[in-house]
Amino acid sequence: MKIFKILLTLALLCSFGAVYAKETPDEDYRLNYVNINWWKQYNDDNLVNLIMKTYQNNQDLKIATIKSKQADQAVKEAFANELPYIGFNGSIGREITGATTRFGDMLIPDYSQTRFLLPLTMTYEVDIWGENRLRTKSIEKQRDIIKQNERASYINLTGEVASNYFNLIKLDKLIKNQEKLVDLQKKITEMQNIKYNNGLCSTVEVLVERQALTVFEEELNDYKNKQDTIYNQLIVLLGDRNTKEIIRNNFDNLTLPDIPESITADAISQRPDLIKTEDYIKKIGYDVKVARRSFLPKFTIYGQAGFNAYNNLSHIFDSHTFLSNVGIMPSFDLFTGGAKLAHLRYNKLEYEKAEQLYEKVLLTSIQELNDSLTTAKLSKKNYAKSLERTEIEKEKFKLSEKKLNIGAKSNLEHLKAEEAVLLSERAEISNKINYLISTINLYKAVGGVDYNKIKAENEDI
Repeated sequence: MKIFKILLTLALLCSFGAVYAKETPDEDYRLNYVNINWWKQYNDDNLVNLIMKTYQNNQDLKIATIKSKQADQAVKEAFANELPYIGFNGSIGREITGATTRFGDMLIPDYSQTRFLLPLTMTYEVDIWGENRLRTKSIEKQRDIIKQNERASYINLTGEVASNYFNLIKLDKLIKNQEKLVDLQKKITEMQNIKYNNGLCSTVEVLVERQALTVFEEELNDYKNKQDTIYNQLIVLLGDRNTKEIIRNNFDNLTLPDIPESITADAISQRPDLIKTEDYIKKIGYDVKVARRSFLPKFTIYGQAGFNAYNNLSHIFDSHTFLSNVGIMPSFDLFTGGAKLAHLRYNKLEYEKAEQLYEKVLLTSIQELNDSLTTAKLSKKNYAKSLERTEIEKEKFKLSEKKLNIGAKSNLEHLKAEEAVLLSERAEISNKINYLISTINLYKAVGGVDYNKIKAENEDI
């Protein structure tokens, strides 16, 4: 009967307390961080494949995920501290008395005996004030902050992969364009030399064309160097050392996504940095409550149930050897030298700091959103103007070709007109890629969500 009562008490104490803290799913949430549907709007399977390869292999993303999993385990550990402790602390000891022992008129002579003690020990701090539960909630909020760090890593790294991918395509096109410019300039220089040999131009004019050729060749070398650099950076971002080639789209096949004319400030609500500061305020709020409740008394339930036998181990499980005790131990700190009060004030100040940090992040987020949208709109306009300028140069080239056919223009002048077309196309190439990258920066500024959906939702409202 005694054993039954003890076991029932322990079972009730183990079931008393908090509800187990939830844990996030293992892998699916990471795909949501990648937001592959957003990247599909660029209509480039090569880009989507690179994003997925980064998701699967990038070491920084894996480290961020490991930190997130560690945070889950920290929450489990904190929750475990809310539950009773049950342990086994057995002992075997030899008792030897060195003198007679007297109990009143009764005299006990010297003796020695072996003691066998096999008890289960249980302790449980009754969370009357909810202090332990608040500690766990604080650690849960710390876990949520780490989750947002993980999400930010996915948004930033996938954005960086996409930007490098488009820059690589830009350099592919610029190199081809520059090679045409170099070939044209070589022809122009040769023609200028012929004119000089025939006495039709000065030495300065020849030197100017030769100088232009060296400039074009130097720019071509720079483009090739940048191409190699970005290629190597992209290999590292992909996280796969066995990658030998990065398959990419043709510049002329790139799709330009649309951007809204305006985005409301509510769009920043999904930014990881803003959510992190909100969670941090809540975490410090829990810490302040814990610091306040540390002034209150604590009550610990303790108990022990087991067997206690002397000399003969074979009788240890007999009914008369059963040992049990249970009790409540109150505790209250009378003097701590002001440590608890200082800790409370520290957390209050930390809460004030967290509020100021939130205001700063809020303002910075709005600024980054506005700056990104302004840059995207400007890039779109510049791209349109560069297209217009290229079309003008092409029309001039057509007129030059007509003049060449009727003998109203020289071959040298016609080559100069063709060179002007290539120079205008160079600006068009850069502006097109700048516009694409500006859409990625805008995507990052709204926290890795589709800003077109944000626009649609606002219009519905």
